[in-house]
Amino acid sequence: MRGHDVTAGAARNYRAFAEEARGRSPLYESLAGAVAGDASVLRFLDSLPPEKRQPNLLFAAARYLLGAPPGIGRLRELVSQNPGELAGVMLSRRTQTNEPARCATLLPALAQLAEPLALIEVGASAGLTLLADRYSYDYAGHRVAGRDPLAPTLRCEPRGPVPLPSRVPVITWRAGLDLNPLDVTDGDDVRWLSCLVWPGEGDRERLLAAAIDTARRDPPQVHRGDLVTGLPALAAQAPAEATLVVYHSAVLAYVTPARRREFAETVRGLPAVWLSNEAPGVVPDMPVPAHEGFPFILARDGRAPLALADGHGAWARWLA
Repeated sequence: MRGHDVTAGAARNYRAFAEEARGRSPLYESLAGAVAGDASVLRFLDSLPPEKRQPNLLFAAARYLLGAPPGIGRLRELVSQNPGELAGVMLSRRTQTNEPARCATLLPALAQLAEPLALIEVGASAGLTLLADRYSYDYAGHRVAGRDPLAPTLRCEPRGPVPLPSRVPVITWRAGLDLNPLDVTDGDDVRWLSCLVWPGEGDRERLLAAAIDTARRDPPQVHRGDLVTGLPALAAQAPAEATLVVYHSAVLAYVTPARRREFAETVRGLPAVWLSNEAPGVVPDMPVPAHEGFPFILARDGRAPLALADGHGAWARWLA
């Protein structure tokens, strides 16, 4: 019964992912739906630890090995002929999507804080979303110039009373924390980042490449460490005269509920503003506003939802 329960659970997860990908990535919508009904791929997933069965990890690992996003036929062939190689990539890699456009949903919240700012991003991957002041922004015609004229412009549709800033905030210190930091100067790490982008979803691949070029000009420091045990020591390094901001996007969903609570207790014990950008129900004890689809909730201090936001930064709906 256990195997049946596991494969049934995986099938549900992949059907849910297909719904999430609808209208964004036709290939992944089709592929996730096909995996949900494919016994051979589900059996392969059953052989992996629960935290390694995510759709985006499977699809990125297959793309990494095949050199292109797979269809169900090529994925089934890979599972059949090279299961060890595929499992090896999935076990050694993580879903570390480093979407720079998430800065566009974060910026209005950052701009309301007392400057200068010191930033710590938890689950920072390669640190691309530590560079909020370097990018430029276009909020449906409201433009904000970044500090790096060569950096890309991030476009975001504002919905509701979004407090659009007139300029980027002053950031005097920044650091990332990640169990497995990625290096923007390492070709293999960059290839993995590109494999995590959903195929067919606008210009995300172009923006990722441009953000990597921006980071390479002055790479942010991303420290190896755990989100609970490593955070206090890193926070202690921030300059005392700056407003410390601890933030994260799509990170807590990958740790256990107990670990989420430990993290919440840890960050609330710091002299810091806490900004979370996570799926509904992920941040412990935070109220979930009414929503449709698959938004993220941008919230302050784990208690006050500020906005609903697209998970990849395409839009933000500020809450009254």
